[in-house]
Amino acid sequence: MELETTRLRLESFELAHFDGLRAMESDPEIMRYISNGVVKTPEETLTSIERVQSRWQRYGFSWWAMREKESGEIVGACCLQHLANQDGAPLEIGWRLNANYHGKGFATEAAQAIVKFAVEKVGVKYLVAVADPENAASQKVMQRLGMTYKAIEQHYDVPCVVYELHL
Repeated sequence: MELETTRLRLESFELAHFDGLRAMESDPEIMRYISNGVVKTPEETLTSIERVQSRWQRYGFSWWAMREKESGEIVGACCLQHLANQDGAPLEIGWRLNANYHGKGFATEAAQAIVKFAVEKVGVKYLVAVADPENAASQKVMQRLGMTYKAIEQHYDVPCVVYELHL
């Protein structure tokens, strides 16, 4: 399942995305808000690609690799998934970017495409997004999407700021 924006092509995770995903998942600075700076091994990246492919088959949505159209580079990843990967939980949108692409609006652009997909293809009326309470950049993306602050809740075994969007 591919989605397109002005500058991005969102591609469901494939083995061809391994190197681009490894660039993010092996960078402690990028992973600081995701896993307290603990990087993934190559094997863990491969396992996550396989797990995401399974979720695509099961749900019809999951994680996309964000490819910049102009350069063809993987600039990040974004998702629509059940919050904390718990069946029956509200659907969550999320994103992460390679360091070279921070501050260029790619997360907002990709998230807008995912919101549209969630509404038009999945029939969603409510979405959430979560972030480390210190991750101000992600919270700004949430606000640009029109999301409103809900609370700090425990998800993924850590306290998370939660924003919500009623559609």
